[in-house]
Amino acid sequence: MAIKRRSKVNPSFNMSSMTDIVFLLLVFFLVTSTLVNPNALKLLLPKSTNQIAAKPMVSVSIKHYLNNNTFSYHINGNNAPIPLNQIEIMLQQELMEQEEPTVSLHVDKTVPMEQVVNIMNIAKRNQYRIILATAPER
Repeated sequence: MAIKRRSKVNPSFNMSSMTDIVFLLLVFFLVTSTLVNPNALKLLLPKSTNQIAAKPMVSVSIKHYLNNNTFSYHINGNNAPIPLNQIEIMLQQELMEQEEPTVSLHVDKTVPMEQVVNIMNIAKRNQYRIILATAPER
């Protein structure tokens, strides 16, 4: 004895709910991917009270000569300027056997950011921690 149903089941599939889920996932991944930035440089910005947990092992100073728009680089306060292409080699020699190599960066106010980023890139390539030195607030 065969029992027949009065209403037949519709075998079609509604895709509207699936597109909603895909859209929400797309928005979620777009938002979270902009929050993750693996290429960021690690900067330790000291407070103006001059109390820092990490003691710099090497200091790099950049001086800007406004009259001819040139820059000089100095390591550990040495008066003799060092060419930019020699800075990385000098830092590697100074920080070779350090457990947590840290560089303190002292920069004139007039130095363009490009010059600062050059030193920060050297620190990033060699996995050095970098501290951007600031003057205390008065």
